[in-house]
Amino acid sequence: MKSTTTRRDFIRKLGISGAAANLVLTLPSLGGEASGQSKQRVVFVFSPNGVIPKHFWPDDEGEKFELKRILEPLAPFKDQLLTLRGIDNRIKGDGDGHMRGIGCLLTGVELFPGDVQGGSDTPAGWSMGISIDQHLSNKLQANTETQTRFGSLEFGVMVPDRADTWTRWSYAGPNQPVAPISDPYQMFKKLYGQVHNRAMLASVLDDLSEDFKKIERQVSNEDRRMLQQHVDLVRAVEKELQAELKQGDSPQSESETATASHAVPQLPPNVQEENDNMPQISRMQTDLLVNSLMSDFTRIATMQITNSVGNPRMRWLDIDEGHHTISHEPDSNEDAYEQLIKINTWYSEQVAYMAKKLKETPEPNGDGNMLDHTTIIWTNELGKGNSHTRNSIPFVMIGGGLGFKMGRSLNYDHQPHNRLLLSITEAMGHPEKTFGNPDYCGDGSLTGLS
Repeated sequence: MKSTTTRRDFIRKLGISGAAANLVLTLPSLGGEASGQSKQRVVFVFSPNGVIPKHFWPDDEGEKFELKRILEPLAPFKDQLLTLRGIDNRIKGDGDGHMRGIGCLLTGVELFPGDVQGGSDTPAGWSMGISIDQHLSNKLQANTETQTRFGSLEFGVMVPDRADTWTRWSYAGPNQPVAPISDPYQMFKKLYGQVHNRAMLASVLDDLSEDFKKIERQVSNEDRRMLQQHVDLVRAVEKELQAELKQGDSPQSESETATASHAVPQLPPNVQEENDNMPQISRMQTDLLVNSLMSDFTRIATMQITNSVGNPRMRWLDIDEGHHTISHEPDSNEDAYEQLIKINTWYSEQVAYMAKKLKETPEPNGDGNMLDHTTIIWTNELGKGNSHTRNSIPFVMIGGGLGFKMGRSLNYDHQPHNRLLLSITEAMGHPEKTFGNPDYCGDGSLTGLS
């Protein structure tokens, strides 16, 4: 039975504040989520310029399927994997294929007329509607039991500084693009702030430990276990600080801090947003993303790797030409064909790294690991680069956050992707009759996912 004492009264009575007070908001017996209830999380991951279907989609449907070359890095998670072939982005209207590919991907609705000219098609502007990530964030933030410090977090990897239809896939509403943060240090500052004095930080940690002792005497056994996990993590930070103080200042001494919920990730210093640093930036952003989920800073996140028509030169794969340029080559160009397979396999490796980090991280309440309650949705603005088709848009899901039946390969034979967006919001406990353009919502959410 939940306590009738409000969380505000409880905080005032104990005389606690700051991070310890914020922690009280998560305790089940004090009006937090119901005891034993697991969090649901969704992470949307974008990579550009389509795939090579022959080396991406499994040949067989159902549970007995083999992973092709591009998806091979996801083999360790095959039992938690779901591939969805035949999901089409049918949104038409203004803009070229790449623009509609990314701008309509999470919104399911047309682009406004505008003055951004692309390809040989009509120019276009921003999307006419909200994206599924922001829609879910709004729903969760409207419920006091699922509110988080950040309703959603938008991570980027080498997304250009310019703001145009090719560089945005998250929308807070019509004409309201949400810019991702591509600089890991900027994201770190958003998540944790900055503490410039190590002694001050140590003092903060001491205060937190004392606050924890006050709280644990007043809460249930389940809450006490959660608090102990937090205390153990705080102590781990203290030990790291003591070791660093003996060794002298570390490169990150100007950007360290800690929260009550976990040890803060350590970022390598002075990594510039440059082409050849893209693999390191991807790892840094993923580490920050997983830590933000673990800390319950958010339950909805996006990871945008470059942008529509993204053109990084993947020299770490011995590929000197830009990705978008290569994607336009015909299939008969064997060298380009092989390079595209390698490029998309690298993107698959980034998704696999995220899944691995989640799987290695225990749920704070002891209910399995974080991948069990998080679904990664990896997608793309095109089905195939050199044809610019938006049929069979890549949709690959990993993890148990949405409660779908995983470990399968499915083919939906050209269903509009609006129906998948409906399935996602329904699985998160917020069913809708339509999402985006109602003309493409058919009979509602997709069947056969659960």
